Amino acid sequence: MPTAFITGITGQDGAYLSQFLLEKGYRVIGLARRSASSETATWRLRWLGILDDVEIVGGDVTDLPSLLRIFQKYKLDEIYNLAAQSLVTASWQQPLLTNSVTAVGAANVLEALRLSRSGARFYQASSSEMFGRLEEPKQSERSSFHPRSPYGAAKLHAHCLTVNYRESFGLHTTSGILFNHESPLRGIEFVTRKVTDGAARIKLGLAR
Repeated sequence: MPTAFITGITGQDGAYLSQFLLEKGYRVIGLARRSASSETATWRLRWLGILDDVEIVGGDVTDLPSLLRIFQKYKLDEIYNLAAQSLVTASWQQPLLTNSVTAVGAANVLEALRLSRSGARFYQASSSEMFGRLEEPKQSERSSFHPRSPYGAAKLHAHCLTVNYRESFGLHTTSGILFNHESPLRGIEFVTRKVTDGAARIKLGLAR
């Protein structure tokens, strides 16, 4: 049974990825801060009916020792780094926190992978926010980066580190550049969910 480790497991992508991997026969271990392991934080996993099927371990991507302990305890085959402060607007209000979680957090996961010598494959969830100011109508892996927010800059930092650790240490590290994607598990703090929530409330007569 292959074992996957997911940071940000309580988020939209982490929950759906967990469901996908469980269906593939994986053992899924997820990282969560103490505050993120509460019933409120794990509602997505519960909504998908998989909360009891995943293993939640305490830790934080900003704390390298906690990551090292986990990597040394479990025989990991795949590592998915989805943890981030993912609200672009909030990144302007909390730029240091955004950098600490999104950029330095990715560096900690990569460093823990290197130091533990686990041989696991690593995936970094990069973002279209790295492109920032658009200089061409369509983007690809060869497009230039020009982030225009602390969030985009932090994601670019993590993206480049993923390349650096692959080229410098021979680790199997990969980035996937994600554009906006929606689902019923999208957080209500995002604009698209605010719109759909408002429309639903009007339809049900709960708002005007």
